[in-house]
Amino acid sequence: MKQEMKKSLGMLQGLALVVGMIIGSGIFLKPGVVLMNAGSPVLALVAWIVGGIVTLASALSIAEIAANIPKAGGLYSYLEDLYGPKWGFLLGWVQSIISYPASVAAQAIAFATYAAYFVEMGEWGQRFLAIGVLVFVLVLNILSTRFGGFVQVAATIGKLVPIVAILAMGFVKGAMPGAAGMSSDLIGDSAAGLAILGTLWAYDGWIGVTNMAGEMKEPKKNLPRVISIGIIFVIAVYAVFNIVAFNTLPAAQLAASDRPGFEVAAALFGEGGTIFLTIGIMISVFGALNGYLMTAARVPQAMASRGLLPAAKIIGAVHPKLGTPTNALIMQSVLAVIYILSGSFNTLTDMLIFVLWIFFVLGVVGVFILRKRGLSDKHGYRVPLYPVVPLVGALGGGFILVSTLISDPVLSLIGIGITLIGLPVYILLQKKNKALAN
Repeated sequence: MKQEMKKSLGMLQGLALVVGMIIGSGIFLKPGVVLMNAGSPVLALVAWIVGGIVTLASALSIAEIAANIPKAGGLYSYLEDLYGPKWGFLLGWVQSIISYPASVAAQAIAFATYAAYFVEMGEWGQRFLAIGVLVFVLVLNILSTRFGGFVQVAATIGKLVPIVAILAMGFVKGAMPGAAGMSSDLIGDSAAGLAILGTLWAYDGWIGVTNMAGEMKEPKKNLPRVISIGIIFVIAVYAVFNIVAFNTLPAAQLAASDRPGFEVAAALFGEGGTIFLTIGIMISVFGALNGYLMTAARVPQAMASRGLLPAAKIIGAVHPKLGTPTNALIMQSVLAVIYILSGSFNTLTDMLIFVLWIFFVLGVVGVFILRKRGLSDKHGYRVPLYPVVPLVGALGGGFILVSTLISDPVLSLIGIGITLIGLPVYILLQKKNKALAN
C-alpha cells in the first residue's frame, strides 16, 4: 500500500516557509554585490525592485499552475505535466543533486560562520558545527512535518525582530556622515543583468513552498495566497533595508564588504548591539536552513516515486508511521554534508541560479499552456491582469538570462552543462524502467 504524506501545513506555516526561505542570508550578504554590479545606489535599488517585480510576476503566474496541479514536487511536477517528463526530470535533477543540497549547505555554513562570533573556531570547527546543526534540523523534519512547520513559524518571527530593529534605527538616525545616500553617481561599471541576478538569489526560495503542495491544507486556496502575500512583504523589506544601508555606509565600503548587513548593523548600534544582531542573523539563517531542507526532500521523493532516480524505491518511500519522506531528507542531508566539507557550494549556487531561472521562465509560460488546454479552474485562483503579469515574468526573466549570458558566459555555460549531464541519466533510467516493466 502506497504511503501518503500527511496534510499538516496550514496557511501560517506556508507563509512562514515563503518568507523564511527568502529572507535567509541573502539580505545580509547580497546588498554589496548588487551595489557593485549596479554601479550606484539608485541603480542598485532599481535592481532590487525589478528583481522583486519579476519574481512576483513569475510567482503569481506559477501559483495558478500550483492551484490547478497541487502535486508533490512543485515546479518539477508542473513542467512534467505541461512540457513532458524530460523537462521535469532536468529541473528535478538540478534541484535534487546540486541546487537544494548546496543551498542547505550554504545556510548551515552561514549559521556556523556567525556562531564563530561567540566561540572562536577554525575553518573545520565551523564545518563540523554546520554539520551538527544540519543533523538537528534533519531529525526535526524526520519526526514530523508539523515540527518543521512550527520551527519555521518561530524562526520567521524571530528573524524579523533584528531586521525591524535595523530598519527602525536607520530611520531614527537618518543619513549618517559619509553615507552614500540615494546618490546616482557611478562607483563603477553598471552590469544590470548581473545586478538583478544577484537580487534573484536573495529572492530565491519562494518556489520551495510549491514542493509542499501535497502536504498543504486546501492547496488550491492557500498556495496562491502565501506566495503572493509573502513575496510582496519581502520586496518591501528588501527595498527599505537597502535604503537604510545606503544612508548608513559609504558606497565603496558597502560594495566591498562580504558582510554588508552586519556592518550596517554595527554602524547603527555600535559594538554593544552586535551580540543581539548576530543572534538575530543566526535565527534568520536557521529558519532558511529548516525551510530549504523541508522543501528540498520533496523533489527527489516525487521523482523517485516515478522511478526517476537511482535507488528509487528507497528514496521515494514515505515513513509508514511518521508520514514524512525520511529517506529523501537523509539523501539531501548527505549531499549537503559533502558540499559543506568540499566548500564548493557557493560556486555551485551562483552558477545554478541562472539555470533555475530558465526553468522558472518555462513555468511562467506554462500558465498560457494551462489555459489553452482548459485546465485552469475558472472559479479558483487565476493570475491577475492576465496576460500582462505572465508576460512581465517571462520577458523579465528572459532579459535577465540573456544579460547574464552576455556578462558572464563561462558561469552560464557551465551551469547549463551541469544540467545537461542529467540527460544521459534520464535515458538510462528510462531504459531500466522499460526493462523492468517487460
